[in-house]
Amino acid sequence: MGFDPRTMGKPVYEALQALKSQPNQNDARLKEQKNQAVELYTYLSTWGLLRLKAEEKALSQEGKKQVVKSFFQCLQAISEQSKLVGDEGLKTLKDLSTDEYLGLMGLGLAIAQEFSFWATAVYHDITGEV
Repeated sequence: MGFDPRTMGKPVYEALQALKSQPNQNDARLKEQKNQAVELYTYLSTWGLLRLKAEEKALSQEGKKQVVKSFFQCLQAISEQSKLVGDEGLKTLKDLSTDEYLGLMGLGLAIAQEFSFWATAVYHDITGEV
């Protein structure tokens, strides 16, 4: 089977669409989701996957937390690395070999770029900072 260039874009687009269309969303939460999706790449390239996973637990803004959870769901699905989602994700990342972690980090950066791109398209009607 040949490479499908939609491999990373499709799950990210679907994840952001699902977040945006959840019931009882307000403008503040939608802005948090959009801003977090746009900022994922910068955070990940600065601090890495391990800290982003830890940040998932520490985030108090529900919109931002939802995006980080969706990021790890996409990373798990695309990488086929199990146990990245949920509470055991931090232990999984901590226990990976250096080569496995660096490979996953590269894939994570590519997925974070997709989040940044698709945030602009999916949340086109959401403007301004939170």
